[in-house]
Amino acid sequence: MVTADRTLPRRSILLPLMFAVSLVSALELSTKLMDYVLKDFGPEAHQRLQNWQRLHALAGNAPVDRQLHLVNSFFNRVRFVSDVRHWGEEDYWATPIELLTTNGGDCEDFSIAKYLTLRAMGVPDDELRIVYVKALELNQAHMVLAWYQTPEGDPLILDNLINEIKPASERKDLEPVYSFNGDGLWLNRSSGDRARIGDAEKLEHWQNLNQRLTESLTP
Repeated sequence: MVTADRTLPRRSILLPLMFAVSLVSALELSTKLMDYVLKDFGPEAHQRLQNWQRLHALAGNAPVDRQLHLVNSFFNRVRFVSDVRHWGEEDYWATPIELLTTNGGDCEDFSIAKYLTLRAMGVPDDELRIVYVKALELNQAHMVLAWYQTPEGDPLILDNLINEIKPASERKDLEPVYSFNGDGLWLNRSSGDRARIGDAEKLEHWQNLNQRLTESLTP
C-alpha cells in the first residue's frame, strides 16, 4: 500500500478518476475508483473520499457562505507536504482525488480542490478565482481561493495558512499577482484592479490537470 509519507512517483498515483456526470454538476465517484483506492491506499483514504462526497451531499444546497466555510475547513485538515517530498517534482498540481487519497498536498492543491468542490456545489465560475499571491511574511509564492459576492467587491479568501475566512482587504500579508478560473486569466494589482490577459489554458499546470480530469471520464 502506498502511503503519503514517502515520495510518490507521479505516474503511480495517476488515479482512474471517474465522475458519473460533470464535476461542476455532480460529485459522484465510481465504484471502480472507490474499490481501487480501498485496495491500494487503504480504508482511511477510502473514508476521506466518502467524506468528500458526503460533504457535497450535505452542503450542496446550503447558502454560499456556509459552503465556503465547510469546504475550507474540510480541505484544511489535509496535511501540507511539498511537491518535491510528496510527488518527486518541483511543481505538480494535483486533482482533489490525488490530494485526498494521499492525504497530502501544497497550497495549489488545496486551492484547486476548494475551487472544484465549490463549482460542483453550484457556485458560479465567475464568482471564484484561484489567486497566485506572494505571502509577504513567509517571503514566498503562495496560492489561495477568492470568492466574489460582486464582480468588483472585496472577495473572501480561503487559505490553507489560516482557517478563518477573511476579506482580501484584511489580508495585508498577501500580495496578489495573477488569478484564474475556468473562464480566464487575470493580472492582479495591489490596488485591487484586475486586467484580463487571456485564457487559463495559458497555464501549463492548469491545462495538464484539466486534461487528466477529462481523460478520466473515458471508461
